[in-house]
Amino acid sequence: MNMKKAMSITSSLISAGFIAYMSLLSAEPAGRNDTTELTAHGVKYGSETPADFVMPADDVLKNKLTALQYKVTQKDGTERPFQNEYWDNKRDGIYVDIVSGEPLFSSTHKFKSGTGWPSFTKPIVDDALITRKDRYLFRVRTELRSRLADSHLGHVFDDGPAPTGLRYCINSASLRFIPKDLLAAEGYSQFTSLFK
Repeated sequence: MNMKKAMSITSSLISAGFIAYMSLLSAEPAGRNDTTELTAHGVKYGSETPADFVMPADDVLKNKLTALQYKVTQKDGTERPFQNEYWDNKRDGIYVDIVSGEPLFSSTHKFKSGTGWPSFTKPIVDDALITRKDRYLFRVRTELRSRLADSHLGHVFDDGPAPTGLRYCINSASLRFIPKDLLAAEGYSQFTSLFK
């Protein structure tokens, strides 16, 4: 075997090993990783159950979402602080994934963080989110993604208030807010008890 071919094979093996290693590092689920577990909770997401949800094609998403919603949820973007829809929202209700409608957060866990993004102490149900290590620009952060649609939501930090000490810092563009008075009409009646 000549030296050029040997170098090419070695380079390919190193690249493949690095990619496999990075995949292992980045796939860290937050809680259970099987979407059928959500079905066992009897949680219904709007008009669909987790088993019913089918991820729309990319061209459908581009038509359904605004440019910013698409950039944030599909391309891991970040919206501007203090210039987004829900950073200062004080109404009672829940926040669902803009793509799938899966419930993510409740206003009962929202707090004023001073960051300019909606911040929560915990998700609405324990297994609503998936976490991944984010190594963008040589920093290690914990990225948050929705379980069904795999939408990029934001990041979680360990500088939040009691009782969890966590701050779920979320892009408004990844969310749709459903006021408490519309929960039943929108198919989320199981969460009305949060506001009694």
